Amino acid sequence: MAFLRFNKSELVNLSYSLKREIICANKTGACCNTTIVTCNTRRYHGLLAVPVDAFGGGKYLLLSSLDESLVVNHKQFNLGIHRYGDIYEPRGHKYIVDFNADPVPEVTYKVGGIIFTKTILLSPDTDQVMLKFSLQEAPSKVDLCLKPFLAFRSLHSLTNQNPDANTQGKEIPGGVSYCMYKGFPDLNMQMSSAKASFKAAPYWYNGITYSDEARRGFPCTEDLFVPGTFTVTMNPGDSVIFSAGVDPVKPSELKKKFNAGVKAAGNITSYHDQLEHCADLLICERGGHKQITAGFSWLYTGLLRETLLALPGLTLYANGDKEKFEEILDNLIADEQERLFHRTTQVEAPLTLAGVLEEYIAFGADERKVWKKYGDTVKGIIESYSPGNRKEVALQPNGLLWAQMDSVALTWMNAYINGHPVTERAGYQVETNAYWYNTLCFAIDMERKFSPRSKFISKWSEVRDLCAKNYQPMFYDPDKGYLADYVDNGGRHMEVRPNQIFAVSCYYCPVDDNVVGSVIQVVDNELLTSRGIRTLSPRDSRYKGVYEGTQTDRDLAYHQGCSWPWILYPYALAKFRMMGGSFYKKAEWLCEGFFKEDLSKHGVGAFSELYDGDPPHEPHGAISSALSTSALLGVYHLMEKYKEVKL
Repeated sequence: MAFLRFNKSELVNLSYSLKREIICANKTGACCNTTIVTCNTRRYHGLLAVPVDAFGGGKYLLLSSLDESLVVNHKQFNLGIHRYGDIYEPRGHKYIVDFNADPVPEVTYKVGGIIFTKTILLSPDTDQVMLKFSLQEAPSKVDLCLKPFLAFRSLHSLTNQNPDANTQGKEIPGGVSYCMYKGFPDLNMQMSSAKASFKAAPYWYNGITYSDEARRGFPCTEDLFVPGTFTVTMNPGDSVIFSAGVDPVKPSELKKKFNAGVKAAGNITSYHDQLEHCADLLICERGGHKQITAGFSWLYTGLLRETLLALPGLTLYANGDKEKFEEILDNLIADEQERLFHRTTQVEAPLTLAGVLEEYIAFGADERKVWKKYGDTVKGIIESYSPGNRKEVALQPNGLLWAQMDSVALTWMNAYINGHPVTERAGYQVETNAYWYNTLCFAIDMERKFSPRSKFISKWSEVRDLCAKNYQPMFYDPDKGYLADYVDNGGRHMEVRPNQIFAVSCYYCPVDDNVVGSVIQVVDNELLTSRGIRTLSPRDSRYKGVYEGTQTDRDLAYHQGCSWPWILYPYALAKFRMMGGSFYKKAEWLCEGFFKEDLSKHGVGAFSELYDGDPPHEPHGAISSALSTSALLGVYHLMEKYKEVKL
């Protein structure tokens, strides 16, 4: 991966290396996430986390880490690294001389005359992680000792030494198997070499500290169980595979499986390749059920809003996969009946389905077939916003939607502090009503084309006309030149936020062309950054330009200044419509920074959830975001569309 570069001289500097994380994921929903020096700094870090069906499909961390030691002439060199309070012990990072991510993460160590590599591979289709250890150079034979640290806990929690833990393992071919608590799957740990041995020496390592959790003011220490040590003697040129998975494997087949997995990972030669790779990791298929994971490592799979917003980018714009697009959408509709038709705290989310279908049709899908398959769903969503159907949002006599639940944030801006929303935005929301108008127009037009005698047309055309008549007067302030973020009984709330972008990027725009231009100009002047769109203008007294500090500090910044890459797609959509090919160069510039400056930090090779609103716009949040990845794929799709007419 030529465009992933690391400062080799700084790899041993923990302030540099601990800020850079690797993420591996597969189709079963399993993941591996740690830093490039394999020191865990978050509760979410670990070598193998898997969905556990017995616990509702949530992710559970089985194998936290694996410490390596090299023994030469009775002298031991510990390559592992853990933090205990403020102390790192052992300090194996001091032996690291290189890190490579092409095509899978590989760490190189130098201990005197010994060159030793560790390569990490998550199996693409099973709940299994494999680590390959290779003795590249050595003056004599070396004993490799491996010490696994077991967690057996939810990815979102921490564990402690306790009497309920089952610390008894059982022997299996090539290794041992442990299951520490009822309901968990077994963790089968095996070695590829028949010469490897395991010596039981059960011990709890107490007080392991996660620095990122400590910095944020969260509980940050836990106790991990080490059952014993695997040992194998290696000669120069030898390699051995360590496997940890929920199913036992044949040790003799581990090397073959590892090599096949590396080959399948392929080589990444372009920015678009990298986007496609990340898009593929964010789509999981467990039990034949395809879903989108909102982000790694702590964001959930199958969320309504995130799936709808990310779906076109991760499928259509990644590799043109219409079949995968429909399969994921069908699964989402089947899974989210309650939120789509009855109640949700994401009031705008069901209404984004129309935009997703519009993108599908624009991509080349047959609109008759699309409407035949999904028309009833769209119409059902519209009907659900009728008065009395939903407690959180309802249609008003002016054709607009009013959303309100006391102390509940009903939009994507849903951060809370001590149970109270930072941005409640109760009332008429600018984006919710833009999506409402777009959905009405789309449904009515489709019905006119394919069911011209439908009663739906006559019932909802009047509402659409009322919405069209009242939207712009409700939100647009001609003196300020932009749209109110929301309107309540006290009037317009004119803080400059990105939600107005969604109004000017909808296929059916509820405002005049001159308003579109005025809104875009304000966004360009106050919200646009080289890493996305700010959530609040720096001119606002509530603006927080850096996402750091305590949980409260970060929640105040989350939607009060942070830049979000996912909003770049609707922004670019509006700009290309307004400027045509002359926006190509600016769009190219907006994407370049993510690749040229950010791919080798935070989430290595991945696209972060959010960035500081202030320069230099450092990345934060989930290290691999479905929304960010999808948005960049969407912008590249637009660039491809307009490249022939760029000026």
